[in-house]
Amino acid sequence: MTAEIICVGTELLLGDIVNTNAQFLSRELAELGISVLHEHVIGDNPERLRELVCQARSRSDLLVFSGGLGPTEDDLTKETVAEAFGDTLHFDETEWQKIVDFFARTHRTPTPNNRKQAMVPTQGHKIPNAHGTAPGAWFEDAQGHCAVLMPGVPREMKAMWVEQIRPALQQRQNCTIHSRTLRVLGGESSIASKVAPLFDSTNPTAAIYCKTGESEIRVTAREATAEAAEAACNAYLDKFRAILGDAAYDVDVPALEYTVVRVLRERGLHAATAESCTGGMIAERLTNVPGSSEVFGFGFVTYAEAAKQKLLGVDPALIETYNVVSGPVAVAMAFGAAKVSGAELAVGITGIAGPGGALPGKPVGTVYLAGADTRTGQGWLLRLTLGGYHDRGIIRTRAALYALDLLRRMALGLPVPDGVPVREDTPPEQTNF
Repeated sequence: MTAEIICVGTELLLGDIVNTNAQFLSRELAELGISVLHEHVIGDNPERLRELVCQARSRSDLLVFSGGLGPTEDDLTKETVAEAFGDTLHFDETEWQKIVDFFARTHRTPTPNNRKQAMVPTQGHKIPNAHGTAPGAWFEDAQGHCAVLMPGVPREMKAMWVEQIRPALQQRQNCTIHSRTLRVLGGESSIASKVAPLFDSTNPTAAIYCKTGESEIRVTAREATAEAAEAACNAYLDKFRAILGDAAYDVDVPALEYTVVRVLRERGLHAATAESCTGGMIAERLTNVPGSSEVFGFGFVTYAEAAKQKLLGVDPALIETYNVVSGPVAVAMAFGAAKVSGAELAVGITGIAGPGGALPGKPVGTVYLAGADTRTGQGWLLRLTLGGYHDRGIIRTRAALYALDLLRRMALGLPVPDGVPVREDTPPEQTNF
């Protein structure tokens, strides 16, 4: 089945309202295995809307609308789509009473133009709205093309979709849909080039979505039963994992920090952070995860040189000799955080996030990240070059992501790509690069 999403409202075109409905509907349709061919935003103009409906119906099986069901004169989505599908509208006394009752509950009285919202399809059918005044509508032509109309208010639209429209579409699909999302560290182009043949499958299907420093791969399987769909989905995920290795860090989690907290909890480990250029971002991400207090007790934001010395015990001579943005200082921060906190694992990070502050041989985006593991006395040091992004926020975000991944790898005993093994007593000249 193919679909097009049509969001109606001049306020959307003017940018007065962010179009979150399209994002929600795109994801929902993808999970149902329905291919979205086009997304449209159109103003409250009947002629342009009529033209778009005719074009979309000629090439897609399903048209999904949000908006244009209000009581005002410019809310003409229902009338326009009814005409395009050869249907008419009639006044529904039951819906009108619902509207009257809804207003009464909020100590208001409906106006005559609210009667417009009680107009429902004659050949198609209405979609009751338990969360607002405007019922939705379902139109269908002789060729099986469908149009689903929902309110533009996100709360009402999402509820109508989940409670009524999604189940109806699942039934029409005559199958069970199961989706899972694999989280993978790395850029979209690099990941896609490795697994490109896997995106050619029609069932299960796979799609990649780019995030900052990582990507999501959503796999969707359609089968006769829920068990078969889940099994097919998991088997296809295994094919991605076999190619991507430990860069594929988890499935169906919101972000990397959730994986880190889970791994620490499962291994009975605790972590600490010592941050300079990231200013507490690593600790914030960890503490956003429910239950993180079980594995995370200390986070140091040592932005100033004096703070690094006082809180983490960094030797002032290291800073004077090698500069505060250096490998030796990052290593000292990591092992200092581990020692002060008593955590088994710790990370220390220092760098130049920009836009100014570049040093000879150390341009903006130079970040030193160190990890300390008190179980073995060994750690890792990485020099990250993130200046190509020319954005302070992105540099900091990516640096925090690398730090979380370093914690994950140390906890699991995984190799650290491009990482240099270090110990607390490693001669600083060996980490000055």
